[in-house]
Amino acid sequence: MALGVVAVSLVGLLATRMWFMQVVDAPAIAETVFQNRTRTVVLLPERGRIFDADGRILADNERVLTITVERDVIRRDSDRLALFQRLSGPLRMPVAMLEERFASPRYDPLMPLPLKEGVDEETVLFLTERVEDYPGIGVESQWSRDYPYAPLASHVVGYLGAIQSGQVDRYRAQGYLLSERVGQFGVEQEFEHVLRGTPGWVRYEVDSRGNVISELERQEPMAGRDLVLTIDLDMQQFAEESLETMLRLRRVVTASNPRSFDGTYAFPDFPEEVPYKAPAGAVVMLDHTDNSVIAMASYPTFDNRWFNAGISSERFGEVFPPVEDPDLSILVNRAISGRYNLGSTFKPFVAYAALNTGQLPGGVDHRIEDRGRYRLSEGSVDRSLCDQIRCEFRNATCASTNLPCVYGSVNVIDALAVSSDVFFYKIGDEIFTERGGQPILQEQVRLFGFGARTGIELPYEFSGTVPDAALKARLAADGVISEDEGRGYYVGDNIQLAIGQGLLSATPLQLAQGYAAIANGGSVYRPQIVEAILAPGTPDHPTQAGFAHLARAEVLEQRATPDLQRQVDLGNGIEEAIDEGLARVITGPGVTSDYYHSTTGERLFRNYPYEEMPIAGKTGTAQGLGNQPWNDSSAFAAYSLDPERPYTVAAYLEKAGYGSRAAAPVVKCMFLALAERAPMHPVLLSDPLDLTQPTAALERQLPSTSCMAGQYGFVTE
Repeated sequence: MALGVVAVSLVGLLATRMWFMQVVDAPAIAETVFQNRTRTVVLLPERGRIFDADGRILADNERVLTITVERDVIRRDSDRLALFQRLSGPLRMPVAMLEERFASPRYDPLMPLPLKEGVDEETVLFLTERVEDYPGIGVESQWSRDYPYAPLASHVVGYLGAIQSGQVDRYRAQGYLLSERVGQFGVEQEFEHVLRGTPGWVRYEVDSRGNVISELERQEPMAGRDLVLTIDLDMQQFAEESLETMLRLRRVVTASNPRSFDGTYAFPDFPEEVPYKAPAGAVVMLDHTDNSVIAMASYPTFDNRWFNAGISSERFGEVFPPVEDPDLSILVNRAISGRYNLGSTFKPFVAYAALNTGQLPGGVDHRIEDRGRYRLSEGSVDRSLCDQIRCEFRNATCASTNLPCVYGSVNVIDALAVSSDVFFYKIGDEIFTERGGQPILQEQVRLFGFGARTGIELPYEFSGTVPDAALKARLAADGVISEDEGRGYYVGDNIQLAIGQGLLSATPLQLAQGYAAIANGGSVYRPQIVEAILAPGTPDHPTQAGFAHLARAEVLEQRATPDLQRQVDLGNGIEEAIDEGLARVITGPGVTSDYYHSTTGERLFRNYPYEEMPIAGKTGTAQGLGNQPWNDSSAFAAYSLDPERPYTVAAYLEKAGYGSRAAAPVVKCMFLALAERAPMHPVLLSDPLDLTQPTAALERQLPSTSCMAGQYGFVTE
């Protein structure tokens, strides 16, 4: 009886399971069986192309042949090693690189393994005609990214790269294959969702060995949408050449080791003359009617074709070596990621704060006596503490006297023209102490966008910092400054802020955005890098090589409306005062106290055709590490006063010296080019990338450096 019960129970369970599989679970089982005898292959779409404002093709696609091998053929180590050894010669790849591909998680283990992309037809024929020697070898037609004008605008355009380990989950959730190449920098990364397109697929019926019997279904891929950038490649090339040329010139100039009163060097560990390092910098040009980015240069630069060159990891490490010195970092867009003191280029915004809040009792006519030194006011500090803390601040040193410059009686216009530190020290002191330590100055300068990202559609933008008590507390908690320093925000901090020093940091793009707001009457626009999104398949121009035919493009989205972030009130004569002060930087006159002091840009711009392209601008010299003069960085920003050519340009050259000696000549060249008074190289399609070249990008030079000269030729130290 017991055995009978067990038998009946087992038969009952078996019958129940059979019923469940044949009725309840039948659809799932059928699907599994169907999948086991089919193979679905993803068809990747052609990526959208990227054009400059005139239609030059900055990022293109080309069909390439890829050699693949069936996974079944290389599952056994001995078979794989033997095949890879035979393939190493025809593919011109070391066995180690082929093994690296086999082990990479990037490639779908159910799909043929790609061995090499961009193979020529001769190699394809050689391999396919010798199937007995190269079993499992196949050929696929795929898309490869090309940058016809590289290295121009490489920091803006970006490049494609393999999906990184930290990105796997995100891209897999979006339906990507791990073997796909995705945007990893610049516009390629920021607009990945626009450029990629929609993949298709084809489903094959296969036999038990995986061989294709027939095609069952097919869904064609949809190409990605094209992008038109606001970048003008003519000005972009000129900006890159100007920046690189000036940095190279500055490296042969030296800064003097200052001497103390007793004749000893201020920095005894250094020689009498120390060369400027001038390693890096950035230039930004905006159309300040809507903050469209006309040019955005960053140096050091790179050729973005390296990322699609199929070179070994060892060779890539030679071209892009890991560096601990941030001065040498190549893959950084310093225009949006540089973290810089702004020096005196920040003073127009401090002038605005003082005029807008009534800090200057007489407004524009308010004058102070600048005797070269400023001592903290009685209300700001206990004078008995001045032997412990800094109570006196000085102007920059005048070369003729080797003493702090004395400018005499100056108003805000004069102070901007000659860059009187004393005038702005006084603003920083009194706007803090007379308002009970409230962050008035911080609130005012933030109106121009400082301390926040501009919102440009590029990755890795730095937000900048406007120093206040909260920032100091955070920096102290992070160990950047001492715990004692982080206990509060003091009048000395505000004085440093008033001249663009201290814990203030900003990007060249933020500086350009601020000056653009002054230029256009107070409108702070979000910078635009993309002008239009086009339907896929914009045709090439029939007669102009390297151009798309934008007249035949289908516009899906035209970004014509400026994105206004806020409106700054520049009324009550504020705009006119700042314009006049900054215009005098260019044209003079300076001021006379003990003797005549020229403005900071007067000598450089003496031969500038002001009537053709009137501009207003400000120099800045940001003190560097240890207050050593060879570590000072150079800044200059200017805007056109001609409404027909509404451009703003900002330049920042790291460790390159005075603002009037490095950054200002670069900006001057940019405006001379706009006025068609500086020669420019034609923009040409690039030569093929030389895989043996030792650097990430070859050196470039302006056709003529005459645009950088001042009244007496090149201005030296």
